[in-house]
Amino acid sequence: MNQSNYLIGLGLLITAPVIWGGMFPVAELILPSVDGITTTAIRYGLGALMLLVILAFLEGNNALKLEENTLKLWLYGTIGFAGFNILAFVGLGFSQPEHAAIIMAMMPMITVLITWLKSGKRPAGFTLMTVAIAFSGVFLVVTNGNPAKALQNGEASGDLMLLTGALCWVIYTLGASQFPSWSALRYTTLSCALGTLSILAITLALIPVGITQIPSINVVSNLGWEFAYLIILGAVIAVLSWNAGIKAVGPVNGVLFINLVPITAFTVGVLQGHSFTHYEVIGALLVISALIANNLFIRRQLSVSKA
Repeated sequence: MNQSNYLIGLGLLITAPVIWGGMFPVAELILPSVDGITTTAIRYGLGALMLLVILAFLEGNNALKLEENTLKLWLYGTIGFAGFNILAFVGLGFSQPEHAAIIMAMMPMITVLITWLKSGKRPAGFTLMTVAIAFSGVFLVVTNGNPAKALQNGEASGDLMLLTGALCWVIYTLGASQFPSWSALRYTTLSCALGTLSILAITLALIPVGITQIPSINVVSNLGWEFAYLIILGAVIAVLSWNAGIKAVGPVNGVLFINLVPITAFTVGVLQGHSFTHYEVIGALLVISALIANNLFIRRQLSVSKA
């Protein structure tokens, strides 16, 4: 592997999760003025257009063809982009950015369980142990050591939405295997474009019942840098950086960088003056430690199989 490409890949894998880790605190600034569903519609209404332009520029107009995959791409796009983002941003309104980041970092562990369910092949005992430890960490973060209180103040319901959203994104990510001859950019862009149609349809359908409403131009313009972060950095640059970084470094190495998401979110929280309980800190450390331990175990298994 070319050393310079590897270093560039590492840089891209640092960039993406750091952006995503800052995304939730930024989104929290928007939600008091614009609801989570409308925020998602604005984000991907513009983000999908940018991705389409980038795809056409890098791979040509032929890459924009759906090739009789419209229904499949729409389904995965709806699950991933509509399901994950709507649940994440609505759930964030009842939770905290740091909780959202911790739950997002759980995606590799959720993938283990979904793959087990799909293939019927039981993961190694050590992997299952790390999954259990990681979920224990999430439980500590979500409940803050007091499950009854978490249920009373509604925060647990927001965290459950976030966890369901993470499940949606894992299903979407695994859907890429249905398109082996496509680049990650093509799958992401076309599924995102079709998923955005579902986001817009859901948003418009909920306006008459008062769940969503179209914000004024003045409100959106006053949140200009926040939306720029979510759209340009979060929906376009981070996604492209992550895909390119994984391709350069490989998934086994790349997945470790997902730990930067909660680290960034907690760092931003500290800079904003937030204080965290020891339950939240211990829970976050359990999740990160479990992810690292399982990654090291997978590396060892791969080295043994190659020997």
